[in-house]
Amino acid sequence: MSTETTTEITGRCLCGAVTVQASFGTSIIRACHCEMCRRHTSSMFMSLATEPDSVRFEGPAKSYRSSDWAERGFCEICGSTLWYGTVEDGVRHPAAGLFENAAGVPLKLEFYADNTPEGYALAGEHKKLTTAETIARFAPKEG
Repeated sequence: MSTETTTEITGRCLCGAVTVQASFGTSIIRACHCEMCRRHTSSMFMSLATEPDSVRFEGPAKSYRSSDWAERGFCEICGSTLWYGTVEDGVRHPAAGLFENAAGVPLKLEFYADNTPEGYALAGEHKKLTTAETIARFAPKEG
């Protein structure tokens, strides 16, 4: 029997046209430094770990298929980054900035850490995956 408490959160894009609802038990913030995330956000993409089936976006959200295994969501009106999604399982990882104070959870993981631009270094102790480790974790398996 789990004693973990579920937290319900709501967020929105910059203009408020897109809203998001999600829930999590124990959550973390993840930062991605891949080239596509940097181009999409002009920085790193920071996502909030949520219960995958709990994430609901409402409003004029659009997505762009950015690779064989990923899509990126954005608000059609203001352009706010909404999510990074994995195509194979349909999971959307919502942008941490959509939620007040990034839902009050800590940064615990960086992807593509070996691609971090010099001025983007994040402070604190947390796991940092290299490009090879990130690809091994997310790229579809061939065969």
